[in-house]
Amino acid sequence: MTRFAHSALAALISLTPLATSLGFSQAAHAADLSVYSGDDGSVCGENWVLSKITDRFSYQVHHVPHLPVVAITDFRNIRQHRYEPASDEWPIGRHYCRATVNLSDGRDRSIFYLIEEGQGFASIGDNVEFCVSGFDRWLVYNGRCRVLR
Repeated sequence: MTRFAHSALAALISLTPLATSLGFSQAAHAADLSVYSGDDGSVCGENWVLSKITDRFSYQVHHVPHLPVVAITDFRNIRQHRYEPASDEWPIGRHYCRATVNLSDGRDRSIFYLIEEGQGFASIGDNVEFCVSGFDRWLVYNGRCRVLR
């Protein structure tokens, strides 16, 4: 199902009175209802990647002290700016991506993220690391998300 169709279906379900009787009483995640624009067609704009980032960002703002409690509402200008394929010297393929996210407080921020092929839980699936500008309080990705750029 395309992202647009998925978003339209989620919006329709959340707006109908039948939604509460079917057990859809919880609010949908902000990224589920957003409109993605400017996707370059790479893995960077896939729904599972953006959903993982949105969920982990929500966890981060609720569990890291002194961060504003906001949510990602929209991804824009999604593009892959570098790809390092797996090779004999470096067996992990990496997609370096960047985008602009709109937060629930109305501000736009740059986001940089890395998709590592085959590095998911127990080496099944892919791993996603991300950094939203201004939200790396403990400088995990060096100043201004430099490690993921």
